[in-house]
Amino acid sequence: MKIESLIKRQILHRKVHGIAAALSPFESDGRIAVEAFQRHLLYTHRAGLMNAVNMDTGYVNYLNDTEKQDVLRWTRDALGKDVPFIAGAYIEDQSGDVVSLYRQQMDGIVAFGAIPILFQSSRLHGKTSREKVEVYQAAVRGYAHVLAFELGRMFAPNGEIFDQETFLGVMDIPEIKGLKHSSLHRLVELERLSLRDAHRPDFRIYTGNDLGINMIEYGSDYLLGLATFAPEKFAERDKLWEQADAGYYALSDALQYLGNVAFREPVPAYKHSAAAFLHLIGRAPSSLTHPKNIQRPPWEAEILRDCTRRLGYEDI
Repeated sequence: MKIESLIKRQILHRKVHGIAAALSPFESDGRIAVEAFQRHLLYTHRAGLMNAVNMDTGYVNYLNDTEKQDVLRWTRDALGKDVPFIAGAYIEDQSGDVVSLYRQQMDGIVAFGAIPILFQSSRLHGKTSREKVEVYQAAVRGYAHVLAFELGRMFAPNGEIFDQETFLGVMDIPEIKGLKHSSLHRLVELERLSLRDAHRPDFRIYTGNDLGINMIEYGSDYLLGLATFAPEKFAERDKLWEQADAGYYALSDALQYLGNVAFREPVPAYKHSAAAFLHLIGRAPSSLTHPKNIQRPPWEAEILRDCTRRLGYEDI
């Protein structure tokens, strides 16, 4: 790709669909802070973003089925009857038939009026493109609205970035309306967008690139863990882009600075960064994470304080 061709791909006045992958905050005694979680979901919704729960940001890889159901119930209770949200269908730690496991998870999600997103399974690693697509076809058959996932290994070992044949095959499944792409590689994502535009223009590509959040300029929507740090700032940035307001650049730069700090290696520790950030701005009762999550150093709050200042949280 040449820079000239990339610049031509920018879409001014584009209305962006933004989704925030919700962090699960913890009380100082180690209990999940349910009320703070629900307040943050409602705050995110009122800011103009959709919520996604039981995602990597919400420690889905550490939750059992009962805990995942609790999260779905808390979310529906917080948002009310008719507000849509996304929820992860995660089967990595379960034994049995892959298709049956996916459908069991999706049934539980749909029962709460949510849209399932299929986390990848390491049991499909090494399968042919045709075999993978057949699993997805069987798993989603009959559901009204499902999202798929491409998750780079830097996030989780069960993830993989599909080859082109698999991506096209997944995009051909009518029940799957979009895909979250988390390679952290903007050129790969731009190729996905080109394939989408040529093959199925109504199919949404949700960037998961927390290190390249300006992918919205080129046709991506987003489903980001970073968006849970400051959902109202993301919503403001999206509106500025839609209005072609030059104020977009300063706000986007400040959000990207936060992304570069929070999503440095090791990437899964970004959840500790999120907890520390939300605690700094008064939206989480502590900076604790799930006890199994990798931790940032003790001075994390100090570098995040500069991020809060750049984003205009002047009273912190």
